[in-house]
Amino acid sequence: MKKLTMSIIGLSLLAVTACGKDQSSTSEHSHHASNGDLRVITASAEKLPSFLDTQQAAVQVAYQVAATLSDTLQWIPCYCGCGDSAGHKSNLNCFINEIREDGSVEWDDHGTRCGVCVQIAMVSAQMKQDGKTNLEIRNYIDSKYGSGYANPTDTPMPIS
Repeated sequence: MKKLTMSIIGLSLLAVTACGKDQSSTSEHSHHASNGDLRVITASAEKLPSFLDTQQAAVQVAYQVAATLSDTLQWIPCYCGCGDSAGHKSNLNCFINEIREDGSVEWDDHGTRCGVCVQIAMVSAQMKQDGKTNLEIRNYIDSKYGSGYANPTDTPMPIS
């Protein structure tokens, strides 16, 4: 019993120490876009924004997908109406406003409030994992969401 208690105390101290280090090394800058969306800048795509801390796992995964598949999502339109309401140009913008030259990322919290955005990102990720090209993914998304949803973002067609 004493070994178990000491193990629990040791792990607790380790967790507190790790949390303390994480908080001190975290630097985020945030502001609101003109449409009211929260934008947070982190040092890289590996560091997700703190506004995801209270979100469901599916939303967190969608943001991870956006970070790893930005080269695909930039060609995929969103059908939630964010092209008109937020000026988005693709599904990527529902999660990431900009990936800067220095590697820092300006995240957008729009995707935390929109199931259509999350669905499109997750379907695109699954199709990419299945070996589909950006053009095949785009064509599927256009056919699936082209009717019964809002106008799509003005997203250019991928070459292949």
